[in-house]
Amino acid sequence: MKMDRTVFDMFKKDEEPNDFKYWQTKTVKARLLAAAYLNSVAYNYDINNPPKVDRTVFSIEKRER
Repeated sequence: MKMDRTVFDMFKKDEEPNDFKYWQTKTVKARLLAAAYLNSVAYNYDINNPPKVDRTVFSIEKRER
């Protein structure tokens, strides 16, 4: 997936862009893939090799009732 940086729309402050309508036409899977791609760009990691969760930070304890 590659971002097309040539597309840009200008709209007035009181106008609403139709991003919401665009994303509603996409499948849930396509939306999640786009979100994963944007996260990889924002946090600078390879989309095909995301960082692993450090499971030593979290622990599960059984609560007494």
